[in-house]
Order: sequence, then structure tokens, then C-alpha cells
Amino acid sequence: MNVLPIPASGLPEGAVMPEHKLSIVIPMYNEADNVEPLLVRIHQAMENYSQPWEVVLVDDGSTDATPTEIRRLAAQYGPHVHGVELVRNYKQTAAMQAGLDAARGDVIATLDGDLQNDPFDIPRMVYRLLTEDLDLVAGWRKNRKEGFWLRRLPSRIANRLIARVTGVRLNDYGCSLKVFRGSVIRSVRLYGEMHRFIPAWLATVTTPRRIAEEVVTHHARIHGQSKYGISRTFRVVLDLVFMFFFMRYRTRPGHFFGGIGIVLGVIGSLILAYLFAVKVFWGQDIGTRPMLITGFFLVIAGLQAVTSGVLAEMLSRVYLEANGALAYVARPQPAPGEGDGWQRPSKPQIGKAKPRRK
Repeated sequence: MNVLPIPASGLPEGAVMPEHKLSIVIPMYNEADNVEPLLVRIHQAMENYSQPWEVVLVDDGSTDATPTEIRRLAAQYGPHVHGVELVRNYKQTAAMQAGLDAARGDVIATLDGDLQNDPFDIPRMVYRLLTEDLDLVAGWRKNRKEGFWLRRLPSRIANRLIARVTGVRLNDYGCSLKVFRGSVIRSVRLYGEMHRFIPAWLATVTTPRRIAEEVVTHHARIHGQSKYGISRTFRVVLDLVFMFFFMRYRTRPGHFFGGIGIVLGVIGSLILAYLFAVKVFWGQDIGTRPMLITGFFLVIAGLQAVTSGVLAEMLSRVYLEANGALAYVARPQPAPGEGDGWQRPSKPQIGKAKPRRK
């Protein structure tokens, strides 16, 4: 069972872990052979952990014995290990969101269930999160134990593209080993295939200065088969387009559609103006020219884009107002100290009246 080496503690000598409660969230799909070794590894890593912790195992509609193993081991280890069973396979993002919803800790760590992420990295990442006042510490698999052409090369390209588009500079967006401040990760919701963009999602509710990266251990897969392939690269590109739109135009979609509409309308108007001049001043026939149809098409498309922007703006306002959502996120501030926090004018001092001179 103990096929992986036991590393030394990664905490600085004499380090005191700040008080917190830690939840370890692990989505799993067809990982029956990895459930028990993973829990053994987690308990080895957390054996001397000084703060309360729990493990949340999320079965994402597995077709093998994964849910049975989760139930058996949860009963064996006790109430700090508990499972969430999804009725079907909702994919990794939904499974991770289910685990985040079930987590009770004010610090949340996530990792894959294939034993390639090492739980021994978690205490060091939590310590850095709390002592450096960060909102996210993301793992960086600097020495990945996977093939270059099908896994590492596409990952490098995707990481650079994501960093350029989102503005959050990380070397490894795809690493599932991450440690979050619970209050921050709970303020965003994950949908679709957005788990790989979690640092970018967090950048919508916090500053990139509070997002850091930590080099972590990466093991080769021992049991089971990888759920990823080269097709994931194409899905990343599509998700990145949506991510770009959401980060920049969520509260002002009219600027996006309106900008496109204005550009198209201006180009179409210039084409039609040119054709008008050709017809009026040079007397040439323009009825059979493709530019005429192109000009009208661009003007109409521009009007439709501007109209779509107006409708999107109205829908955005309805959504924000109906849900009480704000266009900003502010950090909680401590309550005022003495008094009620208001500076009040000082009362004039009333002295004894001076006697009148006779």
C-alpha cells in the first residue's frame, strides 16, 4: 500500500500553524483502486497536523466500485471522512463544486483522486496561504511525470494562452492541487468545464496579488487510466473565449456587442458612401457590384450587434438587481472600535458667565 516515499515535513523549523479548519476535497471518477491508497496517504501526511481537518470524497457517477469503496472507508476511518455521491457523471467541474459545497472548513484544499498529486504538499501550502495572507496557493507540477507531446506540450501552450488572456500569471493552470481561503472560493460558482480556470475566476473577486504558486510533487499514475486526452485542448480554447468575455464584460456586455456593431456599421457605411460617390459623380452602374450587398450586410449586422448589446445590457441589469448582486467585491472590514465609528462635532464648553462691570 505504501508504494510512495514519505517526504520530510515541508514546514519551516519551529513553524506554528495559524488556527483554522481544513477541508480536503477530492473529486473521483472510476478510481476504485485509488480510494484506499489515497486515504492512507492523506492520513500519513496529516498525522501531525495541529488543526482540525476533514476529507470530502466526491463520486462523480462512477461505473466501477468507487462509491462502494468510499462508503466502506468512510465508515472505517470515522466521521472526518465523508462522501458525496452524484447520481450520474457531471464531469470534474460539477464534482468539484459539489465538494466545495459540502466542505465546512475555512481553508479548502483540492486535489485529484489518482495519487499523482501528493497530500504531503498540503500543510506547506496551507501555511503559506495563512502566513502570507493569500487567497489561493496553486500547485505547480514543475517536474511532471507524463508524456511530453500529448500532455506537457499542450499544457504549456494552454497555460501561456490562459495567462495572457486572463492576466493571472501561473505556470500550471491544470494542477488540481490548490489551497483556497474558503470565504473567497465560496463567492464564485463553477460551471461547465471551468475548473481549469479557477485562478482566473478568483481574480474576479480578489486581486491577482493574493494568488501565489508553489512547486509541488507529481507522481506517475499507478492505478487506473487517465481521463484526459488531446481533445481537451480544443475545449480549453472554447472555454477561454467565454472566460475572456465573462472577466471583461460581465457587467457591461453592451460594450462588447456595441463595439463590434460600431466597427461593422462604420465599414459598411464607408462602402456604401464610396458606391454612392461612384454612382453620383462618375455615373457608373453599382447595382451588380458585390460591394453593394456587402455594404448593406455590414450595416445591418452592425445594427443587430448594437441591438444585441442593448438587450444584453438590460438582461445584465435585471440579473444584478434581481439577485442583489454587486458590480464589485469588497473585503470585510473590522467593526469600529469605541463608539459607533462617527466623528462628531465637539460640544461647546459652557463656562460661568462673567459679572458685568458697574
